[in-house]
This record gives sequence, C-alpha cells and structure tokens, in this order.
Amino acid sequence: PIILSHSNKVLDKISTLTNKNIEIAKLSWNSNETSWGFTKHPLLKYRNNVMTIAEAFSNWASTIEKQFEVLKQNEEELNRIFIEIYGLQDELTPEVDEKDVTIRKADKERDIKSFISYAVGCMFGRYSLDQEGLVYAGGEFDESKYVTYKADPDNVIPITDDEYFEDDIVSRFVEFVRVTFGEETLEENLDFIADALTRKANETSRQRIRRYFLKEFYQDHVQTYQKRPIYWLFDSGKNDGFKALIYMHRYDEGTVAKVRTDYLHLLQRKYEAEMKRLEMIMDSDVSTREKTKARKKKEKIQKQLLECMQYDQVMAHVA
Repeated sequence: PIILSHSNKVLDKISTLTNKNIEIAKLSWNSNETSWGFTKHPLLKYRNNVMTIAEAFSNWASTIEKQFEVLKQNEEELNRIFIEIYGLQDELTPEVDEKDVTIRKADKERDIKSFISYAVGCMFGRYSLDQEGLVYAGGEFDESKYVTYKADPDNVIPITDDEYFEDDIVSRFVEFVRVTFGEETLEENLDFIADALTRKANETSRQRIRRYFLKEFYQDHVQTYQKRPIYWLFDSGKNDGFKALIYMHRYDEGTVAKVRTDYLHLLQRKYEAEMKRLEMIMDSDVSTREKTKARKKKEKIQKQLLECMQYDQVMAHVA
C-alpha cells in the first residue's frame, strides 16, 4: 500500500529518483558480459583515447564510484520521503549502508579477469572490436565482421605451459592488448594485467598471464556462466600435457578430429623434439646446474607426452 495523497511535486521527485536509480543499475549490470544489454567491455568503453589499461581502469573506477554515490544518495532521499509520508521518524533512519547499495564498485582483479574473458570472446568471434554487443552465437559465421582483430579461423585455441604454438592463447591475448591499447604501451599494459592477477617474484608478465590461462581461466569462466560454460575445454589431465579451448556455438562434427590431428598430434611431435634438445644439453659440456635443469624439464615433458598419448586414445574414440 502506498499513500498517494501528496503533492505532485513529491510524487514527481519519487518518480525522478526511482528512474535515475534504475538507469544507474542498468548501466552497472550491462557492464557484465552475461547481460543481454552488454555492448563492450568497460575498459574499452572508458578509455577515452588513453593509451594504458591503468588509465582506462581509473576512468571506469571513477565513473562507477560517482554512480555508486548518486545511487546511495538517491536511496537515502527516497527513504526520507517515505519515512515522512508514513510518520516513521521514531522507527527508521534514512541512511543506507554501502554494503546494501545494489551496484558493485570497480575491482582491479575482477575487472581485469573480465577484460581477459572479453578478449577470449573476441578471439572466438563471439564479440568483435568492429561491432557492439553479441556478434556471433550460432548460424552462419561471417569472418568479414572481424577486421580490427581477427577471430580464430578454426575455432581451436591451444593453452600450453610454454610457447609451442605461434597462435596459442597467450600470443593471441598479447596481440589483443596491442590492437586495443597500442604497441607503445604494450609492456606497461601487460605488467598492469599481470600485477592485477598477482604474480610471483621473478615472474614475467607473460608468464603470469600464461599461468592464469593454464590454471585459472576456465574455472573463472565456469563460475561466470554459472556452470553453463560457452567455451569448452579439452584437457588431458593434471600434468597439463594438452589443453585447448573451443567455442560452443562454432562446434561441428569435425571439431574433435581437428583438435586431435592439428593440435594434439602436433604438440606430441613438439614434445619429442624438445626432449631431444634437452638430451643434447645433458650430454654437452654445460654446468651441472644446467644439466639438472634440463633433466627436470625432460622428466616433466615425458609425463606430459605420456598423458597426451593416453588422451589421444580417448579423443580418437570421440572423433
């Protein structure tokens, strides 16, 4: 029940504040890629010709902070109006706790992870830097919609613990950052991303980004899409012998066979070549430390190769 025996001025104020709050809440919700109203990632929307991700994040954080304050003030003003209408001055106060304000403030780690997720969407053609919103989620795939940043042509992006493929997920992501924020500030931007993900001592930005894709990205993706992932992961097991992502909406009857022959088999050959190279190091006149390092890496790759061979049998059946 609402008491409406008040002046039009009060009713208009209630309506104005309410509509403004709805507008702010929509803007906040539409910054998430799971929203139907999502157009592009906020770090790209709020970069305003700046050349670094740090500055774009600062712009986004400042914008959302202002919106947060406006929403909080509006909610408190509405509380004052209704407390007065119902004569509840002795029962309630108009103040709203920050934790009860229904939009989230900017968060560096969360927003960088969502930026990475958007980049993966662009890699698969779900999104495009040339068009806003959802670009492809079924039907005829049109490569002409991806000019600024090309979508992956075969819908398979490998994730490896080293640079075994020229077009693996890390190299494609680095290219995405280069295209969106420029060559000049590339290393600075990669450092900002790696620091947001929290890197280990002596870990380069590319190593941290690789570790994120290898160990954490898919878990975050499944959580974002509430256990209904749109990117599917081929995963050989705990030794990270083979991992590759595909986009559900571009999956067809030849996808598994393509993953197996064009990526899994190729990676096995690369592992074998790398083991031979390490054996040469172990047989050469290098220091004991170098030999120990080579031996440990060889043992690791042996486990990965065995895992890949076992996974190959599973994939052959599915393919």
